[in-house]
Amino acid sequence: MTTPVPVPNGGPAPAAVPAAAEPGSVGIVTPQLIRFDTPLPLASGQSLQSYELAVETYGTLNAGRTNAVLVCHALNASHHVAGLAADDPNDVGWWDNMVGPGKPLDTNRFFVIGVNNLGSCFGSTGPASINPATGHPWGAAFPVLTVEDWVHAQARLADHFGIERFAAVMGGSLGGMQALSWAITCPERVAHCIVIASTPRLSAQNIGFNEVARRAIITDPDFHGGDYYAHNTVPRRGLSVARMIGHITYLSDDDMAEKFGRTQREPAEGGAYRYGYDVEFEVESYLRYQGEKFSRYFDANTYLLITRALDYFDPARGTGGDLARALKPAQADFLLVSFSTDWRFPPERSREIVRALLKNGSPVTYAEIDAPHGHDAFLLDDARYHAVVRGYYERIARELGLDEPAAGAAPAAAEPACAEGCAA
Repeated sequence: MTTPVPVPNGGPAPAAVPAAAEPGSVGIVTPQLIRFDTPLPLASGQSLQSYELAVETYGTLNAGRTNAVLVCHALNASHHVAGLAADDPNDVGWWDNMVGPGKPLDTNRFFVIGVNNLGSCFGSTGPASINPATGHPWGAAFPVLTVEDWVHAQARLADHFGIERFAAVMGGSLGGMQALSWAITCPERVAHCIVIASTPRLSAQNIGFNEVARRAIITDPDFHGGDYYAHNTVPRRGLSVARMIGHITYLSDDDMAEKFGRTQREPAEGGAYRYGYDVEFEVESYLRYQGEKFSRYFDANTYLLITRALDYFDPARGTGGDLARALKPAQADFLLVSFSTDWRFPPERSREIVRALLKNGSPVTYAEIDAPHGHDAFLLDDARYHAVVRGYYERIARELGLDEPAAGAAPAAAEPACAEGCAA
């Protein structure tokens, strides 16, 4: 059974959002918490007996329930994809330039769902939530999750709305991994799969970055083995360093050179060095600021959980490394987009997915955008990139006969259509 309730005010604000709403914003949005009381089996062998998902929706679900698009988020984002948060007008959705009336993902035509993943810290059940068995926060006892676990939870959300098949499942970075997993795990429920700045698996280097970030958190004296809630403290130093490490990987070398170069923050007289270990260069100041800001709103256990889910994602693991065979169940058409200076998930990783899809005879469109901004380019308003996405959604709209804005709201289903999520 599912039950929608409003999300309480006062939660942490999602990360990496634009400074202001884009023209044509969806406006003020209020999230909901949707509760699921059917146990969710997890890849680890554990299960969650009940859980809640924080959700925002934009646009109107048409009478046939055929125009729904699921947007999956990356590591530190949330369900707040677009518009202005009702409890904080300065809190703009992290993909507000992509989703809204007249935007590439046009909410005049499509019903868009943003969901906060299980284990996150923006309203959905996670390590900071109360464990009903103990009456205390889950902390380190919260189950380790996988991308596939998220997909099964999201599929139940689709059941809640009575959506048998998404017009598209879309995401960037970790969100792209979820979209890819949807196409494999629930193939009959995805018409189009849109994977942006993503990868079929993490490289050893990427796993290494995640491990260093996790060690920064775990070795913080305030971490207390993950049960820092009981000590009324937060491992801010570890979280800050983890964010600094991650943030470097999101930017290209050229982008950092243009933003900061070797500019000194407050040089001594005559531009001399200060010969100390405090902030000397602008880039140091920027990274410290990003780390400190992150440590004020993100949960440390959530960081560990999500980065481990990133590490574990490898759909070809069960097919002896054969990605084409792993993707064989997919029935969707695909759009893949990569960015030339993304060294975290470089274009070659997207091309690897494209080659596997072509080997299977799957319909696939691929765009490689020459952009200087590194991995974070998928969040930015690049005209060429947005034109590709807009054109693809125009195609979906034509297929569905959505040339006119959706008319008439379809009420959400009160009961999930299936226990396991994937079968409509």
